[in-house]
Amino acid sequence: MRFGQGVALSLLAMASTGCAATQVAQAPPATTANADTRVVFPTSVQQGSLVLGKVPANATVRYGTRVLRPTNYGTVVFGIGRDEAGPVSVDVTTVDGRTQTARIAVTPRDWPVENVSGVPPKTVEPPPEIAARIEREQAQVTAARARDDDRADFAQAFVWPVKGRISGRFGNQRVYNGVPKSPHSGMDIAAPTGTPVLAPASGIVTFAAPDLYLTGGTLLLDHGHGVSSNFLHLSRIDVKVGDRVQQGQVIGAVGATGRATGPHLHWGMNWFDVRVDPLLVLERTP
Repeated sequence: MRFGQGVALSLLAMASTGCAATQVAQAPPATTANADTRVVFPTSVQQGSLVLGKVPANATVRYGTRVLRPTNYGTVVFGIGRDEAGPVSVDVTTVDGRTQTARIAVTPRDWPVENVSGVPPKTVEPPPEIAARIEREQAQVTAARARDDDRADFAQAFVWPVKGRISGRFGNQRVYNGVPKSPHSGMDIAAPTGTPVLAPASGIVTFAAPDLYLTGGTLLLDHGHGVSSNFLHLSRIDVKVGDRVQQGQVIGAVGATGRATGPHLHWGMNWFDVRVDPLLVLERTP
């Protein structure tokens, strides 16, 4: 099926792409005045984007190996990884059995190298017993990210969890004490120890630990449909697993725990195991 350009979408995710959204497919006319048969996704997104799209009610939506569950109002969400080259495809099958495919280009980004000095050596090249501890702790965090429920908190316009200078950007290659490590998985915001950390969107606490080896005080907040935020290096955690928190609620405080050279908040975001850039989420507009 061939798809043409269409109307702009007013969904939250589209502004983060820097490109106009397009109606990629037009389904047959609605049978009732309130039915919405549009299939709408952005034409292009950046690496590290959290992508929102619009589909008809009760449609079956597939992205890669995952089936995306639409919200009650027809929104679906998925993440584009740091190294995704694209284009990517989303297949939408409507209740009448028609399948429409949205193809989305992925815009590459520049990933500078960040050199970080003065990091405790055991956090850069840990001995075997510490490496085993890190692996156990990271497995717990990974398990918490697997949650997938119907809440649509991810559709809120996110707010900054703390205001401050961005001291580390998502995706940049990290070199600790001269040793190359994995790309930075989130956004660092410099702020004094004890500065309150606010929930950037509503959600449920799925993980809370005061002293992980690499990330120190660590908190995960699930926003529904596989979207989650993580907050690292906290000096204090004010909520517990299972708590429902509202956007703007104080959930902890900035610190310098774990592998940190100074007080800051590391705010990361995921769609399941795909890391996305919180700054792009902040930049999207309704």
